[in-house]
Amino acid sequence: MYYAKSDTPAQARTTTLNEELGQIKYIFSDKTGTLTQNIMTFNKCSINGRNYGELFDFSGQRVEITEKTPRVDFSWNKLADPKFIFHDHSLVETVMEGNPEAQAFFRLLAVCHTVMPEEKNSGELYYQAQSPDEGALVTAARNFGFVFLSRTPDSITVVEMGHHVTYELIAVLDFNNVRKRMSVIVRNPEGKTTLFCKGADTIIYERLHPSCKKLMEVTTQHLNEYAGDGLRTLVLAYKDLDEDFMEDWKHRHHEASVSMEDREELLDQLYEEIEKDLLLLGSSAVEDKLQDGVPQTIEQLAKADIKIWVLTGDKQETAENIGYSCNMLREEMRDIFIVSANTPEGVRQQLENARRKMCPDAPDEPVMHKHRAGLLWLKTSQNVPDEKVDGEFGLIINGHSLAFALEKDLRLELLRTACMCQTVICCRVTPLQKAQVVQLVKKYKQAVTLAIGDGANDVSMIKAAHIGVGISGQEGMQAVLSSDFSFAQFRYLQRLLLVHGRWSYLRMCKFLQYFFYKNFTFTFVHFWYAFFCGFSAQTVYDEWFITCYNLVYTALPILGLSLFDQDVNDRWSFQYPQLYVPGQLNQYFSKKIFVHCMMHSCYSSLVLFFVPWAAMVDTVRDDGKDISDYQSFALLAQTCLQVVVSLQLCLDTHYWTAANQFFVWGSLAAYFAISFTMYSNGMFLIFTSAFPFIGTARNSLNQPNVWLTVLLTALLCILPVVAVRFTLLQLWPTINDKVRYKVRKEALPAPAPRRPPPRRISTRRSGYAFSHSQGYGELVTSKWVLLKRKSRPALFAKSDSALAQNQPQLYRTITEENEGSQSV
Repeated sequence: MYYAKSDTPAQARTTTLNEELGQIKYIFSDKTGTLTQNIMTFNKCSINGRNYGELFDFSGQRVEITEKTPRVDFSWNKLADPKFIFHDHSLVETVMEGNPEAQAFFRLLAVCHTVMPEEKNSGELYYQAQSPDEGALVTAARNFGFVFLSRTPDSITVVEMGHHVTYELIAVLDFNNVRKRMSVIVRNPEGKTTLFCKGADTIIYERLHPSCKKLMEVTTQHLNEYAGDGLRTLVLAYKDLDEDFMEDWKHRHHEASVSMEDREELLDQLYEEIEKDLLLLGSSAVEDKLQDGVPQTIEQLAKADIKIWVLTGDKQETAENIGYSCNMLREEMRDIFIVSANTPEGVRQQLENARRKMCPDAPDEPVMHKHRAGLLWLKTSQNVPDEKVDGEFGLIINGHSLAFALEKDLRLELLRTACMCQTVICCRVTPLQKAQVVQLVKKYKQAVTLAIGDGANDVSMIKAAHIGVGISGQEGMQAVLSSDFSFAQFRYLQRLLLVHGRWSYLRMCKFLQYFFYKNFTFTFVHFWYAFFCGFSAQTVYDEWFITCYNLVYTALPILGLSLFDQDVNDRWSFQYPQLYVPGQLNQYFSKKIFVHCMMHSCYSSLVLFFVPWAAMVDTVRDDGKDISDYQSFALLAQTCLQVVVSLQLCLDTHYWTAANQFFVWGSLAAYFAISFTMYSNGMFLIFTSAFPFIGTARNSLNQPNVWLTVLLTALLCILPVVAVRFTLLQLWPTINDKVRYKVRKEALPAPAPRRPPPRRISTRRSGYAFSHSQGYGELVTSKWVLLKRKSRPALFAKSDSALAQNQPQLYRTITEENEGSQSV
């Protein structure tokens, strides 16, 4: 779990939650910076009905693009960004051939945006985009020969295929959540006025000219393919405007802009009037770049029956699109419910409708199970059991609805509905709401929860969950400092839970079972001995054995098992994520397992006391002397106990290492070495009162019947355990037993060859690439914010500015040369 790019190792910031990593049922995750890199890349586009951005082999099959795939050479463009990567050479050829539709496409991307250029004192210029998707589109236009150079409140300067062109900016028709589009009206140096528009396809399609019907059908097919690949799409269109109409529209636009009443409504009417009869250019597809391995990790965690809830502050469309990209939301789901009401009654109605559709037979009121726990069983907790549903469902709820749903009278309805769904996405949530959602699940589901995030807004969620994981990303270290575990990539969560978490839970359960077994067995022997010593509190063992039993004789073997044991290795753990499920159900250590452990200890103690007692009660030595004394019986009983608990540990160990072998056999050797030393003449002569068992070891352990008694006791204690385990393995094997059997019979299958993912056609129309806020159109045209400056030719160069390096979306900068130079 070491991330070499940033030299970031994984850290365990606590040592008290290792076993809970193997019992996680719910994961609450942030989106930006946790699932995604917050970096947008221009991926594909459709121009005039032709699809660009994909590669095909000679047979027409789609080829997967990897790091080794040849990239497009942009060396012909001195202003190109070297970080921009594209693989389809045909698009460059189309633009360089002078294709009017392709050039109009990138001209629109270079002009219709709210990107802000900033000039540094040294003459450097770099772009600041309010949203990464807009920055990606402007960067794409720049590499294909249409470079956005500078802007003033009433002009935009673009380098088009090496020529400087300054457009007069007449108006910016700003974006908002209702319009779902953005337009600019510009006049080129020849005096031609054009409206450029980009936005969601459903919105743009309603405003297209009837002549675009055939092109719209082809573009729609491409959009479905892009949405199926999880890309964020925009449709681009334009319209040439008549000067007479434009003069009248500008006058009315000015009056609406300065109106004191109904300003927004008047502007919307003017926007609707001019944004019609548009001509379709095509569509763009931007990838909201996920962190490496996120979809595979989520798929693996879902197979382990772990439910993932995404709690994000982003807008609904963005979060929904990421849900599809991560395979959390899928087209195969029976239904995806969206809760977006603005009243408590509306939220209740939508939640109830969703619940009834998923489970028509469910009772209207939730079933509450009460559990008693804690000191003297006085503490009562409530649990809402899971309700079975047929099929997979998803739930998306926005921040307004979530605020009502978290109220006291609606939170159980929210919990029931959400827990029926395979995927839950909460949009526009505040840090407090994130913590409230986690606390709601903790309180009523009695499940172990994990929260993962990378920013300060995730701290409350991380602290509210049982286990907090911090991503050491680009948003500081607040999340890491508040977490229990930290690493650099979301994909490491898979190894943390499915491998280390499961192993830790398994080892802890084995440790507890063995610990109780060896100590209950050790103690119960005293109970049976009490009937023979008149309940005088005399110990059956030597006091030195009692002292060393837990400190020396049985400490290192169980320590070795607790550190190194594993039922299957990490590769098989990844191959079968279902191995994680028993930990969620707490099958390896529960009250039932504890009772079985006590019964096993009781049986073993009976054997360990009465078999040595029966063997020695009337026994004599080879020379006829009596050896049925207290000291000889104590030595025999403790030797049998040491051998039996050591053999039991060997049965419980699945993964033998050199350390385990050394600890087990070393502990037995240490027992005999220490016994012979403490029962020697020398120790008796030096400390007479402390070592009264003089000569007992050499007098007893040289008798064959003593070793036969040890063997008989070990067989009587171990054989029933072997028989029961064999019977259970044959009749009721667990998933661990099945996988271990498969490990012995088969080699781990080789990883499947990488193939491009199959084309998935999607009909959803929500993943459009617009994430910036309303009001930026007014900002970029404000004379108080942007001052006019002389437009001078410039060349791009790399920026070493520390400020530029800290920007979320970094673009190449412009270094100005002498006044008379011409850009190449």
